[in-house]
Amino acid sequence: MKIKTIIIVVTLLLSITMYGCVSSSDGSNDTGDNKEEKPTLTFGKTPWTSTVPPTKIAKKVLEDMGYKVKEKQANLGVVFAGLSNGDVNIFMDYWEPQHKHYLEENSDSVKIVSTSYKDADWGLAVPKYMKNVNDVGDLKGKEDTVNNEALAIAESDPAVKDIPKAIDKYDLDMKMVNSSEAAMLAAAKERIDKKKPVVLFGWRPHSMFNQLDIKLLTNNKAPNLFSSSTVHVVAHKGLKEKAPDAYKFLSNWSISIQDIEDMITKIDKGKNPEDVAQTWIDNNQDKINKMKGTN
Repeated sequence: MKIKTIIIVVTLLLSITMYGCVSSSDGSNDTGDNKEEKPTLTFGKTPWTSTVPPTKIAKKVLEDMGYKVKEKQANLGVVFAGLSNGDVNIFMDYWEPQHKHYLEENSDSVKIVSTSYKDADWGLAVPKYMKNVNDVGDLKGKEDTVNNEALAIAESDPAVKDIPKAIDKYDLDMKMVNSSEAAMLAAAKERIDKKKPVVLFGWRPHSMFNQLDIKLLTNNKAPNLFSSSTVHVVAHKGLKEKAPDAYKFLSNWSISIQDIEDMITKIDKGKNPEDVAQTWIDNNQDKINKMKGTN
């Protein structure tokens, strides 16, 4: 009887041990240490210099939060198409009122998440050495000195739509000459280096105000043109459910125009954008923690 009892006890102990091993191996007794992998997030990135610093900063912060992050560079229309169908999750450089129709056309699937900064001024600009030209109206009678041209970025960009309106409003003998941002700035710099008069499209934040020493013209006769902009972060509406902590961080996002402009200037001078972004993060960790909601 004793031998039979011992065999029964040993059998029971072996059964319990094997059950424990099976439970552990199939995950039914998971302690929660294996966290679910976070999704990949895609930023839309336009070729504008103002888009680079905020995108790089947000990318680095989200990577630190455990996300895999991609960047998809395209023009604004393609970025919004991506936001609309979910191929793009986030865009850091949406300007109002210039880009408002893109948001209106995609309002069912794209939403404003936060405001980066307000009072982003833009309009026609001239070198500071053109001391007698401080308002668009001051160009009247001086059009030939600037080759009857207002240099601008691509005609398809909604930001330039007010330039022809201003030319008509002030009855200026000028035309808008469109090209890429780089080509416009190169043409302006060539004239400025020779101290020649020139008119170009300017907006802040941008390094052109430091590198070219230019000034924005006032617009007293038509104040409805070139009104100050507000820059927002926009996202696909599914972001909050897909990545709630990323959404929380972006919903608290803000940055100053001056900080953006300083970073653009450093990047234009050859600094690595990733390094510039990391320096800003290192110098603003309290602000990052506040945006993440961790302090």
